[in-house]
Amino acid sequence: MTNHLRAPLAAAIALAGCHASAPPPAPSTSAATAAPSLTVAHSAEKAHAMHHRILIAMTSHDRKGDTGAPTGAYLPEIARPYDVLTRAGYEVEFASVRGGRVPLDGVDPKDEISAAFLRGPAAARLHASLASSAIDPARYDAILFAGGHGAMWDLPGDAAFAAATAAIYEHGGVVAAVCHGPAALVDVRLSSGAYLVAGKEVSGFTNEEERAVGLDHVVPFLLEDRLVARGGRFRGAPMWQDQVVVSDRLVTGQNPASATSVARRVVDELARLAPAR
Repeated sequence: MTNHLRAPLAAAIALAGCHASAPPPAPSTSAATAAPSLTVAHSAEKAHAMHHRILIAMTSHDRKGDTGAPTGAYLPEIARPYDVLTRAGYEVEFASVRGGRVPLDGVDPKDEISAAFLRGPAAARLHASLASSAIDPARYDAILFAGGHGAMWDLPGDAAFAAATAAIYEHGGVVAAVCHGPAALVDVRLSSGAYLVAGKEVSGFTNEEERAVGLDHVVPFLLEDRLVARGGRFRGAPMWQDQVVVSDRLVTGQNPASATSVARRVVDELARLAPAR
């Protein structure tokens, strides 16, 4: 690896499975997901992160199947990880299937983190995103796939994202995804021919959550079922809860409420791996 590689239905409708107008619920305050304090260990993590890059990857798809309803990448699942990762000292870049402007869902001016993201310089870089076909995986310590229902249509079939994901993982990096973002992982194979998720614990938007938002017959497949079919050991929590699973450098989160926690666990994993890299 190079130096650079380093819950009721009302709540369901409000969250709308990665494309609601309301902000996602506050992250869990459990010990597993609480914000780390600025300890010596946290300072060491930030020192390690300097001059290292993480790629936030997204859909370019902007319609929910044949319904005509708009969708895209779910903004809080971009903005919240961006906030965590940049505060930890990482340089963050953006990529999408087609490159350029990214269709956004879940844009809510009352969501302070998302609003700050859109006001800042990162928004322009987001909408000048790198095309997946132009990714150099050797530049990145980790790749994190944001969700949004659009991810279900174009991320699974994107060979360039699949190749970059496998390369980052096989060179010792971290692969992460949240909500519908794990759709990007269902067809990723390693050089052995095995699916990336096979034998690993994984999470993602559950069948129960997809039914709760009324899109189980709109999406091209149910994410939970497909991850299981690829050999993943699916770990779901009750609907809309902050749920993150870490399994052998694979970090996956269940829903929008998990976005911050996913990013924190990516930072933790990279700090853990630092001595070996």
